[in-house]
Amino acid sequence: MPPISLEPLSGRYLSFAEREEIAMLRAKGSGVREIARQMGRDPSTISRELRRNAATRGGRLDYRASVAQWHADRQARRPKTCKLAANDRLREYVQERLAGRVCAPDGSEVEGPQVRWIGRRHGRRQDRRWATSWSPEQIAHRLPIDFPEDETMRISHEAIYQALYIQGRGALRRELTACLRTGRALRVPRARTRQRGKKFVTEEVLISQRPAEAADRAVPGHWEGDLIIGLDSSAIGTLVERTTRFTMLLHLPRMEGHGESERVKNG
Repeated sequence: MPPISLEPLSGRYLSFAEREEIAMLRAKGSGVREIARQMGRDPSTISRELRRNAATRGGRLDYRASVAQWHADRQARRPKTCKLAANDRLREYVQERLAGRVCAPDGSEVEGPQVRWIGRRHGRRQDRRWATSWSPEQIAHRLPIDFPEDETMRISHEAIYQALYIQGRGALRRELTACLRTGRALRVPRARTRQRGKKFVTEEVLISQRPAEAADRAVPGHWEGDLIIGLDSSAIGTLVERTTRFTMLLHLPRMEGHGESERVKNG
């Protein structure tokens, strides 16, 4: 048997010493919040530990440190088998709805959700297959409705995305990515999307640089201006006095000849 480490790998995970302390406090009759307060942990961490790693062989949810550590080590083993790869019924359910092929128990086809065409750029077409397919989030929310008693038919939308974009999991067909709303074959990292474009507000007009008398609303006479853009390029300007909150709405009419000529790219 490998030695059980007495020190935690990081502050995120419980160590064997902490699990022994939980077992002793639990045997004394301490509640979840009392245990969390004495150990300096969040109550949800203690509650989840007692629920997941309890010993159930005797028919009761008794908590033992050695059994809890065995459960934690077993759950931490990597790599894990993807849920869609292990459950054939769940995989077929997800693939049918991603592809837009859904049949009722009597054999009749069921229409997918109505997806509005919003005319996005980057190559989207109105006749793309996702117009009749289900999104991963819609599939994840539909499973508890279709299978209320079967807990094995549950999956999150993030797990479906990972099964599509990470082919090492070997669960869903790669061509089903064309049925997603974006239609992209690769996932764009979130850090890359934050770097796109230029910020509208420059460093010279940061709101943190306004004077103290305007920030604490102690002196009247300081106004805040903002712009509201509506449908068909309509616009309204707002002026709010910071102390009294008196608000003025300014109608901003369109310039002469607006919409009569073609739009010109102005950079």
